[in-house]
Amino acid sequence: MRSQSSHGRSPLSIACGSAALLIAASVGLMACAAADHGAGSESGRGFSFQRLSHGPSLLGANVKDHVGSPFSLDGVTCPDGMADIGGRFCIDRYEATLVEELETGAERPFPFFSMVDGKRVRAVSRANVFPQGYISGKEAQAACQASGKRLCKATEWTTACRGPKRTNFPYGDRREARRCNDHGKSPRAQIHRVGSLTNQWDEMNDPSLNQLPGTVSKTGEHEGCVNDWGVHDMVGNLHEWVDDPNGTFLGGYYLDTSQNGEGCGYATKAHSFGYHDYSTGFRCCRDLEL
Repeated sequence: MRSQSSHGRSPLSIACGSAALLIAASVGLMACAAADHGAGSESGRGFSFQRLSHGPSLLGANVKDHVGSPFSLDGVTCPDGMADIGGRFCIDRYEATLVEELETGAERPFPFFSMVDGKRVRAVSRANVFPQGYISGKEAQAACQASGKRLCKATEWTTACRGPKRTNFPYGDRREARRCNDHGKSPRAQIHRVGSLTNQWDEMNDPSLNQLPGTVSKTGEHEGCVNDWGVHDMVGNLHEWVDDPNGTFLGGYYLDTSQNGEGCGYATKAHSFGYHDYSTGFRCCRDLEL
């Protein structure tokens, strides 16, 4: 019986050589794909990793095991501005603000106190800015999609809010007064007598409401309102739309974080997906990419 092939190589040597060729071919195909599809940084869309048409490049990546995801990439599982929730999905660290896309291709900040009303906007996640109110669930969904993201599912949002310790509030099981923005002043009472405008829609969408002191806070301003995943302001500040065509927003806002549930369990289902007022905001989610 012969222990080597007709070329003088053992079966083990052949197997190793074949594996090496397969690995080299895979790397070569990825490099070709990068050239064909123009792989590059997506920092202009809020992302920092390098990607091919089917996800971030594996070239030079540090591959390691990740909780809940057996083959995740160190540092590129989620784009900048998003948190990795236990290896299951990504969520914006901050409530969303908007940038407006102009016909020239340039972008400019969109006023956080204005209604979208058909303008071309997309969502961004940034610290120390006023988050967008006056937005409907439909508009929030479109703004997330324009940035390559999506609205969070209700279960995802609640999981992210409770943190890895699964607490009732982002910071623990018991409410701590003023730790989040849950103690604001009523802007409607400050500006005009309730019902004094022509209709409730105009009153609830008055752009001056969230510009008053004691109302909406900047993202991350309440430093203690954060969980161990580094996700901020999920209780209070603004209601946050989730992906429900019947209309659901979670977390409460600066005047109420308990009327419809406590902390991360707060849910309002009284309005359609097309509704908006000064208290309605959102944040985006995104699937993990390999």
